[in-house]
Amino acid sequence: MGTTEAQGTCVSEVFLPDDIDALYRERRDEIRARLVDFASVDRSQWFYECCFCILTPQSSAVHADAVVTRLREENFFERGHDVVRHLRNPETYIRFHSTKHGRLHVLRDQWGLVEEILTSDVSSERERRNKLSDLVLGYGLKEASHAMRNIGFRGVAILDRHLLRLLVRCGVYDEIPSVSTRSVYWSVEEAFMRYAEQVGIDMDELDLLFWCAMTGHILK
Repeated sequence: MGTTEAQGTCVSEVFLPDDIDALYRERRDEIRARLVDFASVDRSQWFYECCFCILTPQSSAVHADAVVTRLREENFFERGHDVVRHLRNPETYIRFHSTKHGRLHVLRDQWGLVEEILTSDVSSERERRNKLSDLVLGYGLKEASHAMRNIGFRGVAILDRHLLRLLVRCGVYDEIPSVSTRSVYWSVEEAFMRYAEQVGIDMDELDLLFWCAMTGHILK
């Protein structure tokens, strides 16, 4: 068996567990419809989808979504006002709320540069993702991939804990890989892409399928 930089061993045989295969057949149309929803997000809303991915690390995606709804309602992009109360609210609590509040304002200030990356011609979506993660304060490769997926870009992996656990369960790795550096992230992303090809499921669909398998929901 060959090893990778991912501090885990790539195993020689991969498979899709029967229950996950059954879940895919059951939820396939819903998963595909969700991807269509992402691609239909109006450009005027891209800023708020990027806000969502600043808020989600180590916090509930449901809470982050609720906060973003409030930001929209209050026209945060136009007003740039203090919204930390929403991040501190127990009903929508976001960890590290003061830090993330500051990052929301930085994102607003640099939005022109972010939008330029999102609309520019690049050699690959991975290059676009890498540029986005370099620019946006609070983004790593995972958050940049997530933001791009949520506004309709395809072909970049969101290597969160759910996906990594499922890669072990499906036989891609024999232990959860630690994606602590960019080179390791890229290595695991390549392994995930190869696995998606092997099982014959679009990578972006497989990402949402894994999320659904672990949480029971197809959120974003």
